[in-house]
Amino acid sequence: MKPIALHIFSLRDEARRDMRGVLQKVADIGYQGVEFFSLYGRTPAEVKPIVDDLGLAVCSAHMPLPTPENAGELIEFCHTLGIPRLIHTFRPEHLAALEGCREAAAKVRVALSLLEGSGIAFGLHNHWAAFQTVEGHLPEDILLAAAPEVFAEVDVYWAQVGCGDALGQVARLKRRVPLLHVKDGPVEPKEPMTAVGSGTLDIPALVRATDPDVLEWLIVEQDSSAGSMMEDVARSYRYLVAQGLGIGNR
Repeated sequence: MKPIALHIFSLRDEARRDMRGVLQKVADIGYQGVEFFSLYGRTPAEVKPIVDDLGLAVCSAHMPLPTPENAGELIEFCHTLGIPRLIHTFRPEHLAALEGCREAAAKVRVALSLLEGSGIAFGLHNHWAAFQTVEGHLPEDILLAAAPEVFAEVDVYWAQVGCGDALGQVARLKRRVPLLHVKDGPVEPKEPMTAVGSGTLDIPALVRATDPDVLEWLIVEQDSSAGSMMEDVARSYRYLVAQGLGIGNR
């Protein structure tokens, strides 16, 4: 079993108001780690002692694509917070045509070169477009082929939306997947998502499809909720622990 983290984007409204309080609640639920998307007005130096005091690991962060202009700032951000993995997501419109996919792949190679020697791994997170065929190719494959060192953080929900076979994609890419975004719901983008284990995805099968020698974290993320997001992320944690799929501190 792998440790469970929460993508703080799930609790973005609460985090804008009270980052310390949100991180305290996440730790109290039992999550071992967090993944950041934004610090919501706080600096890395302000957040670092909070996560340390709570015993939370920062397993990764979603950040802008490294470029010659911002790479130094991004590296400093990661080093200050102790973030070992920087993750980027290309927007659907960037992957809608083959030429756009190739341009994105070239940017991936540049980003990887800029992080060389920093100790920070570079990975890609998918939305639905990465798993929708473009002229006979999956954008996800074009991006990952750009550099063997790049890892995939597969979002199982959006992979299912994109191609209808998240399980097959996880199994196929498992040697490149150290982080798995565990997400559930009706697989209907216009409908709210649900706590993990209460939607339509076969979460146990998806977790089992990963390579245990490569996978390092299960990361819960929920983009939307029909009820209380805090209760949903707590239910997601309890489900993963109860099913023996992941481990936490409770």
